Amino acid sequence: MERPPPPAIDISRQDGACSVNLQGDWTALALAGCREARGLRAQLQKLAGAPDDTRWSLSGVTRLDHIGAQLIWQAWNGRMPAQVALNDGQRRVFDRIATLRTDGWKKKMVDRFNPVTLLGARLLSFFAQLAVGVTMLGQLTFDLLRFLRAPQRGPWREISANIYNVGYKALGITALVGFLIGIVLSYLSANQLRIFGASTFIVNILGMAVIRELGPVLAAILIAGRSGSAITAQIGVMRVTEELDAMSVMGISHGFRLIMPRVIALGIAMPLLVAWTDLMALLGGMTAARFQLGISFAFFLRQLPEAVPVANLWLGLGKGVAFGMLIALTACHYGLRIKPNTQSLGEGTTASVVTSITVVILADAIFAILFKDVGL
Repeated sequence: MERPPPPAIDISRQDGACSVNLQGDWTALALAGCREARGLRAQLQKLAGAPDDTRWSLSGVTRLDHIGAQLIWQAWNGRMPAQVALNDGQRRVFDRIATLRTDGWKKKMVDRFNPVTLLGARLLSFFAQLAVGVTMLGQLTFDLLRFLRAPQRGPWREISANIYNVGYKALGITALVGFLIGIVLSYLSANQLRIFGASTFIVNILGMAVIRELGPVLAAILIAGRSGSAITAQIGVMRVTEELDAMSVMGISHGFRLIMPRVIALGIAMPLLVAWTDLMALLGGMTAARFQLGISFAFFLRQLPEAVPVANLWLGLGKGVAFGMLIALTACHYGLRIKPNTQSLGEGTTASVVTSITVVILADAIFAILFKDVGL
């Protein structure tokens, strides 16, 4: 296999003006095989600090990828020289890098503490994030339509991998927590019901509380803390390692390849996890009721369909679908907002978990208001 021509810099002077001609392949492969890559970086930075009448030419560059263009763009300190000769393809690469890197070249000013300014900044940040969230939701709608139009080209591997990571790997923790919550709720309820001689109503309390409210909310909070943080961290690491920038340069949609598979996976896995959590919580409640009140498993299972209408089960599963999609959208939103540094990665992951849990509780309150007359 023929080695690519190494990157080189040709400097010429004519009538007091300096001309810089870049030659060879400015690609990741060529730069990796070039022993003088560090010297080229230092030489580029030195030439970029020359007077503005320096003429740059990339006509001798045979190949240019994102890595090479980024090296040149950093040497130019994030702005195009006044005199530069580029072809259309090279200009498009630099335009993409300029768009992706706009925030990175701006100097940030730190103001003194001012409550009014701080409140205004928080409000502006909230509305900006709300606008981004609405945009993400609209983009998700278009991605779903594109997926339905050509399902054979969809990201099936990403969807199945996320279902495995989010659903199957969470069975253990959801089963354990659900079982223990069922035991605790049963013991607390049994102590009160025994006083009034209404021990059999433990079936009504456990069934309604677990199937309608506790199961969906408990599963959603566990998934928000476990899988929501993992999604944010995964996308954040892709930002730190510049994989997101590379995807944008190659024309790969973040929404279709990163956001939509996770939303679909959580929308499928969450109702299954809700049903699993309900089952384990009821099992724990039945176990505690057997030892505390002497109620057999057979009586509990026979009375459960009469005590809890089936509409509550469908309502709980519907909550699971909504909670899963909200968690995925929130996690992806904060993952894409992470800046390329480790501090932002930690702060974004923490904010993602807190916001996901808050959104789940708010959505549950809205469900309780909208369906207050269903299944009662």
